Amino acid sequence: MKKWLPVVMACLLAACSSSGDNKTYYQLPVPQAGVQSTASQGGHLLWVEQVNIPDYLAGNGVVYQTSEVQYVIANNNLWASPLDQQLRTTLVANLSNQLPGWVVASQPLGTEQDTLNVNVSGFHGRYDGTVVVSGEWLLNHRGQLIKRPFHIEMKQQQDGYDAMVKLLAQAWEQEAKAIAQEMNRLP
Repeated sequence: MKKWLPVVMACLLAACSSSGDNKTYYQLPVPQAGVQSTASQGGHLLWVEQVNIPDYLAGNGVVYQTSEVQYVIANNNLWASPLDQQLRTTLVANLSNQLPGWVVASQPLGTEQDTLNVNVSGFHGRYDGTVVVSGEWLLNHRGQLIKRPFHIEMKQQQDGYDAMVKLLAQAWEQEAKAIAQEMNRLP
C-alpha cells in the first residue's frame, strides 16, 4: 500500500495544479440567415474580401483593456477559431440578412462584384464595463471608393467574458447594419 502512496499524491498534486488552467473558448454567434434566394435579382454581388485585425487581437486570447494604456490578453479565455475569420463569417451573415437581393460571400463572385475590406482596430472589453468595436471599412462599388470610420462603445449589463463576447457580437452586428444602410443608398 505504501508503494502506491507517492503515485496517488503525485496524481492529486497534478489535479490540483491543473484546476487553475481551465480554458474557456468563445465563438461569436452567427445570425441565422433569413429566407433568401442565392440568386441575385439585380446583379448585386458583394465580396467581403478581408477583415484585418492588429497583432494584439490576432492571438488566441480575448483582449481586455485594464487602463488607458494597458491591455491584457487572456490566457484562459480564448477564441475558438481565429478572430479575423469569426469577424468575416459573421459580417457575411449579417450583411446577407441586411441586404435582400444581394449575394454576399467571402469568396470572389465574378468581375462585376463590389468588394468590401474592413480594418478592425479595436474589438475588446474595457475596465469601465464597456466594449469597444472600432476601425474603418472601404467599399469598392463599381470603381467608386467609399471609406468610413466606425467607433462603437456599448455598456455591459453583466460581468464576465460571456457577457462581453455577446456584447462585442452585438456591436459588430450594429456596424454591419450601418454598412448595409450605406450600401442600400447606392445607385
